[in-house]
Amino acid sequence: MMETPAIQARGLVKKYGSVVALDGVDLTVPTGTVLGLLGPNGAGKTTIVRILTTLLRPDEGTAEVAGIDVLAHPGEVRRSLGLSGQYAAVDEYLTGFENLDMIGRLYHLGRKASRERARELLAQFNLEDAGNRPAKTYSGGMRRRLDLAGALVAAPPVLFLDEPTTGLDPRSRTEMWAVLQGLVSGGTTLLLTTQYLEEADLLADEIVVIDHGKIIAQGTADQLKSQVGGERLEVTVTDPATLEAASRLLTPLGVGAPVLAEHQRNLLMPVSGGVSVLREALRLLDDQGIGADDAGLRRPTLDDVFLTLTGHAAEVDDDDPAEAQHQTEEVKA
Repeated sequence: MMETPAIQARGLVKKYGSVVALDGVDLTVPTGTVLGLLGPNGAGKTTIVRILTTLLRPDEGTAEVAGIDVLAHPGEVRRSLGLSGQYAAVDEYLTGFENLDMIGRLYHLGRKASRERARELLAQFNLEDAGNRPAKTYSGGMRRRLDLAGALVAAPPVLFLDEPTTGLDPRSRTEMWAVLQGLVSGGTTLLLTTQYLEEADLLADEIVVIDHGKIIAQGTADQLKSQVGGERLEVTVTDPATLEAASRLLTPLGVGAPVLAEHQRNLLMPVSGGVSVLREALRLLDDQGIGADDAGLRRPTLDDVFLTLTGHAAEVDDDDPAEAQHQTEEVKA
């Protein structure tokens, strides 16, 4: 017998007047895996999270979390999930310990269990030394860790993270990734939206790319990268004035047109053939007296995938425009 997916959605549609935020989205997330949800500004990612966490009703479609119907039994669903939004939702006048203890009481864990869980999470997120300080004295990274700890107070089997590391410095982001990997290895199912493509590459078992409310691609990171093609020849010429000449010279070696970045003296071109192509490129440049400061082969990244699929690079994703007008809409039980 196949195990029931931790998250399943079919035909989700959400409209705000003439604006279609979601247009028939299907999702399946197996238990104990990570789904990375990527997309440009206004793509509908946050709308999906709000529907699956019972904060918003779809106009059409069905959804289940932990095997429970989101629309029919929202209260039961809420007891099975944790949610950390784009902005840290902590009471800045309470201490870190008091924030977590309060959440435990709201979950009816009881006084003793709530206090024990608060201490356990402060230790897990390296906040023990700050546990008795008001949250308003915390740095941005500490607040994000406290917010995520709050989402884990009830040890939910399913966790939704909407831009969990936005605004964190590289060290704090790396620490957060380690925490998330630990949670998943312990059996937690995770759906995260992210603006950091390396985050999805590192954490996600499967990636879904959404644009204009529709899924336009999905698969593992390697599968998505394979859609873009194989290797890239990257050359940085010494003299910007020779970039066009280098492009004309090297174009016959490629399997696609080169892309030029004049301000960086850079040429990027899809190729096949590996090191032999790189060797030939260097020989041609040398024969024509075109200097190169750097040259090499690289595999496509998720940035390449994102650019190819959506037509532009990934951007910081504030609330979707249509959603911002309706962010206070609540689910009617």
